[in-house]
Amino acid sequence: MARHYLGIDVGTGSARAGLFDDTGGLVATDKADIQMWREAGDIVEQSSEDIWDAVCRSVRGALKKAGVAPDAVAGIGFDATCSLVVLGEGGKPLAVGPSGDPARNIIVWMDHRAADQAKRINRTGDKVLDYVGGQISPEMETPKLLWLSENMPATFAGAWQFMDLTDFLTWRSTGSLARSICTVTCKWTYLGHEHRWDAGYFRKIGLGALADEQFRRIGTEIVPGGTRLAEGLTEEAASDLGLLPGTPVAAGLIDAHAGGVGTVGARGASGGVLNRMAYVFGTSACTMSTTAEPAFVPGVWGPYYSAMVPGLWLNEGGQSAAGAAIEQLIQMHPHAPEATHAARNAGQTLAAWLGLEAERLGGAVAVPKLTGEMHVVPEFLGNRAPFADPDARALIAGLGMETGIDSLVGLYVAGLCGLGYGARQIVAVQRKQGVAVDTIVVSGGAAQSPLVRQILADATGLAVAASSSPEPVLLGSAMLGAVAAGDHDDVSQAMEAMSTLGEMHMPQPELAEWHDRRFKAFEALQGVGREIRNG
Repeated sequence: MARHYLGIDVGTGSARAGLFDDTGGLVATDKADIQMWREAGDIVEQSSEDIWDAVCRSVRGALKKAGVAPDAVAGIGFDATCSLVVLGEGGKPLAVGPSGDPARNIIVWMDHRAADQAKRINRTGDKVLDYVGGQISPEMETPKLLWLSENMPATFAGAWQFMDLTDFLTWRSTGSLARSICTVTCKWTYLGHEHRWDAGYFRKIGLGALADEQFRRIGTEIVPGGTRLAEGLTEEAASDLGLLPGTPVAAGLIDAHAGGVGTVGARGASGGVLNRMAYVFGTSACTMSTTAEPAFVPGVWGPYYSAMVPGLWLNEGGQSAAGAAIEQLIQMHPHAPEATHAARNAGQTLAAWLGLEAERLGGAVAVPKLTGEMHVVPEFLGNRAPFADPDARALIAGLGMETGIDSLVGLYVAGLCGLGYGARQIVAVQRKQGVAVDTIVVSGGAAQSPLVRQILADATGLAVAASSSPEPVLLGSAMLGAVAAGDHDDVSQAMEAMSTLGEMHMPQPELAEWHDRRFKAFEALQGVGREIRNG
């Protein structure tokens, strides 16, 4: 019987399941939407029960589409956003916000309610912060835990476990409380290279209670991604998912890191993991660069040991809003309602439809004409890297009185250029610290567009490669399942065996000077924005 592996990805808006064969070939996928609640004060929440239900529906849907029996699934891997799940005794959801609704027990990664706590933590200058680029982000978990302890002390005290969403999914599947080294190192300040939590840090920032209890609520067993957990699927989880009890389940990864696993180690002509940067382009954008020795890059998260590729160090950058920033940008245009109607009639998202319109008007070679005098710094949700500035906001310059489709396309393309220039900044600051990158390997929904990939190549001046897989994030998680099943020794071996590079985009030399000028304008606008905010 052919062996298959399930990759399960929980993003910001949906849960997706992908079934792959032992070569990494995609057999079938399915998805289910998940709920999200927003409130004033940068509050964004979700429900762990709703997410588990969406996971189960997507898995059952993928199996049905594939026509594969449950006993053909040899291993399961999970990835998810780095959102904070709060559980009471027995795994009962606990409220995490002003609504008081216990069903809303997840503080979503993009929730910035803990911005003040993050600033106070950063003022301590603790040595632990060296491993998050010098500045902790409100997207990370210790600021959110501090917010809970200060604003909802009953929830904080009554919590049985605090989990990253990925670790919640593996616990729900297996009953194992083991945490992935990926989640706790990248988002919880676990020192992976020293295999320990820093008790002094937690006491200094006001979370000494976690240190006093020997960190039992945030993880005492830390394992590499791909490690087989407990005895596999429990009876209850197997029934929910439509799979067999005992099916191997792997310790998971953060979603962007799964995209890195699914791409940077792929077979192909352009070197290997040490000269490739993963660019995972979804609601947000994450960049993943791998080094043999730790590289301390101000404003770029890390260095993290074994957080993505076993035995290697990781630097993680990106933009807090990417796909979400483009959506916000284009919806501001007067022509957006009419274009949205046309896109809906074509069965497409507005961004995808605008991409095709840009191709019709000349594509990447026509970017200078399409954008005209419009410049966009798309930092609607702050700057994740390289400035670690959650208070940064978007800037748009060069708007005229045009209201038609051409100006909307131009605004869309200018936004894409802005994202590309943000990636260019990250590459530049990493290069100063010895992180050599010559190829960007993309994944994520927005990266499926050849136009997007070419603009990224032109804006950064680097080669941009796509994975040959249509679902590299799901593939990365499926690789974890293959390791848990014992079919590969570790993640590195699975990366080599199950993925290949696809189409390559090289920078267009004739546009290099134009992008250089635009990049200078981009940085000038960023500087003006900081000057305005700083008075």
